[in-house]
Amino acid sequence: MKLSDLIPFENIVTNAAGKSKKRILEDLSLFLSGRINGVDSEKLYQGLLARERLGSTGIGEGIAIPHCRMPGCEKITAAFFKLNSPVDFDSTDNILVDLVFALVVPEEEHNAHLDALSSIAELLQDKKTCEILRNSSSKEVFYQAIKNGGAKKK
Repeated sequence: MKLSDLIPFENIVTNAAGKSKKRILEDLSLFLSGRINGVDSEKLYQGLLARERLGSTGIGEGIAIPHCRMPGCEKITAAFFKLNSPVDFDSTDNILVDLVFALVVPEEEHNAHLDALSSIAELLQDKKTCEILRNSSSKEVFYQAIKNGGAKKK
């Protein structure tokens, strides 16, 4: 699964406000619901929040991947937020989060959901890619890193 198909250029935000985990989930819900026909921002927020209650989507190393399956969503949609100030996301390593990849998946797309999460996690395992993402405020640089599948594949 190509990340550039999941995260279009217009779904990249390089200076997102980072007040709290709850606020980020609210902002992501508003942002993504505006890009997904038939998905209400409040329902999306509740879906992301319900997933967080199962366990934090803060995967460590300053990265979070909030995600949920959503009725009414017709195709996998993702967004990337680089936070202007890191927040506590209840990650197991206690490192504050500054890179957030959000994923909304049609309710019945179980395998695609796992594939998308795997693709995002694989990209973010590359330390050089994370360094590029953290040190740039250019949407173009972010998109190229996503499109190329990481710094090591350039």
